[in-house]
Amino acid sequence: MKIMMFLHGGSLNRGCEAIVRSSTKIIKEKITDSEVYLASNRPESDQIITALDGIYDGSDKAIRKYSYDWLLSSFKVKFFKDESFIFGKIHHNIIKHINDMDVYLSIGGDNYCYGEQPGWYEIDRRVKKEGKKLVLWGCSIGEEDMTDLKLDDLKRFDLILARESLTYDMLRSKGLRNVRLCADPAFTMEKEELPLPEGWQTGNTVGFNFSPLVMNRNRESGAAARELLHHILDTTDMTIALTPHVMENGNNDYEVLKRYEEEFRHTGRVILLPDHLTAIQYKGYIARMRFFIGARTHATIAAYSNLVPTMVLGYSVKSKGISKDIFGEEKLVLGIEEISSGARLTQKFDEMLSEEDRIRHTLQKSIPRIQAMSYKAVDYLQELA
Repeated sequence: MKIMMFLHGGSLNRGCEAIVRSSTKIIKEKITDSEVYLASNRPESDQIITALDGIYDGSDKAIRKYSYDWLLSSFKVKFFKDESFIFGKIHHNIIKHINDMDVYLSIGGDNYCYGEQPGWYEIDRRVKKEGKKLVLWGCSIGEEDMTDLKLDDLKRFDLILARESLTYDMLRSKGLRNVRLCADPAFTMEKEELPLPEGWQTGNTVGFNFSPLVMNRNRESGAAARELLHHILDTTDMTIALTPHVMENGNNDYEVLKRYEEEFRHTGRVILLPDHLTAIQYKGYIARMRFFIGARTHATIAAYSNLVPTMVLGYSVKSKGISKDIFGEEKLVLGIEEISSGARLTQKFDEMLSEEDRIRHTLQKSIPRIQAMSYKAVDYLQELA
């Protein structure tokens, strides 16, 4: 089976790296003679994932104004409302490999949470036109994200693998019968343990991840996060390890966390992890933390999967669904509107502290089941063959 992963933004987002890295591993473990390829917006960032059989440039192609393609596409759009030609040109780097593959695996997890994507719908149409299998891999989609066009596109898929039960239930309620429940593949990802930095307290370090994405969506969240850091330093003897997980231009966790590190450096209890580590190296540090507080979903998955009690900041259906599947409830998941309150953050941190043993015990029971659900996705994929 030759599989092409597509709609991957690149591994400067370590969550995207985690999806590709762990998916490749579990597919190759369970499907004999499988070959896994990747079409990436930033193929140079993915060379660290050595298990892939090939990495291709999947970035959009620019259409030069007044070129033949531009003129023809303008004519088709204006007179026939036909965008298929222009999107075929824009996404040529992905479409051109269809005939060489057996399965096209649409990855990215929450790609379908960000508005209408007619260009992606065109890719999907062309995959099915060539008689190839089309799979939406490990997705999360909120009710608020659904449109008629999106639903029509989802009906094209041979298989939709929802990575948590909230998405699964919502898609089933829309009449989709090509949906199966699994778990995020990153729950199975290995870790690499680098030497601990100076100031790290073994068994007494709390990780903290924050993102520009969350800060931009809630302008007051930065001050509330600062209040939480003050609270941890004032009421515990723990070290805080500031942990970036996405280092993209304009969306760089490290830049946000660096400002906190400079503000609290004088305490001697705040560490900033480097901005160049791989997903498995960040997971190696997160695994050795006592607690984790994070805005990036795959940083929190790295914590959960290593039985680290975790508090989630400012996310939507995916984090709520993942927590519900682990704990039976949305445990320590704060919505975007909640994280403008420093008092709310400190209250939830104190709750995590007081329930540490109970949370860890639940994780010990639940994570093996969740990891088995990650592998279940490959079983469903095999059934398409």
